[in-house]
Amino acid sequence: MRAEHLHLAYGTKIIYDDCSFHFDATDKVGVVGVNGAGKTTLFRVILGEQELDSGKIILPGLRLGYLPQEIIIPEEQSEITVWDYVASGRPVDELQAQLNQEYEKLAKYPESQAILNRINDLQDLIDSYDLNNFDYELLKILDKMHLSDLVDHKMKELSGGQKSKVAFAKVLFENAGLLLLDEPTNHLDASTKQFITNYLRNYQGDVLVISHDVEFLNSVTNKTLFVNKVTHQIKLYKGNYDSFRHQYAAEKAAEDARITEQEREIKRLSEFVARARAAKRSNTALIGMGHQREKVLAKRLAELGEREQEYARVALNIPPLRMGSRTPLEVQNLEFAYPGEEILYDKLSFSLTRGEKFLIVGENGVGKSTLLKLIVGQLQPDAGTIIFGQNVSLAYYAQEFEILDERRTILENVNSPDFTDTELRGVLSNFIFYGDDIYKKVSVLSPGEKARVALCKTLLTRANLIILDEPTNHFDPETQKIIGENLKDYAGTIIMVSHNPAFVEQIGITRMLVMPKKDAAPDQKLAIIKNYSRELLEYYYYLNQELV
Repeated sequence: MRAEHLHLAYGTKIIYDDCSFHFDATDKVGVVGVNGAGKTTLFRVILGEQELDSGKIILPGLRLGYLPQEIIIPEEQSEITVWDYVASGRPVDELQAQLNQEYEKLAKYPESQAILNRINDLQDLIDSYDLNNFDYELLKILDKMHLSDLVDHKMKELSGGQKSKVAFAKVLFENAGLLLLDEPTNHLDASTKQFITNYLRNYQGDVLVISHDVEFLNSVTNKTLFVNKVTHQIKLYKGNYDSFRHQYAAEKAAEDARITEQEREIKRLSEFVARARAAKRSNTALIGMGHQREKVLAKRLAELGEREQEYARVALNIPPLRMGSRTPLEVQNLEFAYPGEEILYDKLSFSLTRGEKFLIVGENGVGKSTLLKLIVGQLQPDAGTIIFGQNVSLAYYAQEFEILDERRTILENVNSPDFTDTELRGVLSNFIFYGDDIYKKVSVLSPGEKARVALCKTLLTRANLIILDEPTNHFDPETQKIIGENLKDYAGTIIMVSHNPAFVEQIGITRMLVMPKKDAAPDQKLAIIKNYSRELLEYYYYLNQELV
């Protein structure tokens, strides 16, 4: 793939300014940059969904496979089974029908080179789908992604995390020449993530992946494409994410030194020009030299580089409005199953103590998000009770950003009577929104930016019991550190679902609820509560063994 002289702007906002790059066959390329830099926009340009102001993308006959960040299943596909949905990634029947039509045309016009070319193209595409191993390849992907038990389920029956995994399975099954993956690990449990990592390493095609998962990028990629929001440039680096960071840090240090030297020279020239302008008219030599220095000064000012802006953040202090009960939440003998499905919880019981940070872990589809929805009242249990202590106030952060009004600005969304606009600006700085950013409408934000607004709004409710469903899914590593510090110091109680061990460790989890595997034997269907330790969490996440 090759990009040549890409230019793109939205009004006065420049996205790309004369960007060119290329990469080779079978390269695995991480696409990185801060939220709003234009990473997802680049994918839309490659897909032909976004027109450039000038420049072009050259794809030499590559078929594209695309996994978007937000999975939306079209209404007409919601009734089909998981098997049929994934199998549609290789539309062999449709292509065979087109091939038959071309052969019928060829019978009428045997000398047509255009028809012969279409026949050859269709046959090559069908052959690339490896019909002899069609079912085997499909079964292997479904099995390794832990989707085998869902093959007969309709798409509309799946959870959000399950839909994301099924959509990913379909993209892999397509066997495209270029995969475009936008935050592919957001909803993956540890074992599925390991399969995806190995699969992509050995993928016989190009892969472009936007991800904030450093471990994943380091394991998969051999090159890194950096989209720079400050300079509007796109640069390709050899090596994985860690290698890119070292190279970029060295470049940034050299650029800062160069700008510093430019500034010193500009200061010297400015002082000389000022003296020349103040000289007596009789001092023609000094005045003449001043004119010459003015021309040099103008040139140096035009050449002056732009430093990446670094903003200071104020200390975040958002305590709960009131202290909650010593036991803010108690779950007793909870049972729940979706209609026609196996039971998710069988007499699940646990209680929380005030100030606790409680983690829920388990594979996709075992009911982690469902448990949160039961606690907040969006679903009703089949049996058992959920009891809140006195003076408990609840705030819920969901993966779908349901609490945001997309018609309003960032500032309007987080507006609170407990804070002045100046205080809100300070709070928003902790969520990496500065200056005029706060007047952007939520509708124009990237998923990562929306996630930051939603989490900020959740904390500003000043509830004493906060429930978080995968809060770091869209955050880059630096943002994760900032948000983690905010939650670490939070004085209330937190219940959280997360697949991010580094973030979990940062905020100070006290205990963890381990949900049983879906295929566990009936006598192993009980959830287990364990005191938290990093070793135990890594044991669960990475080895994916049963906890005993």
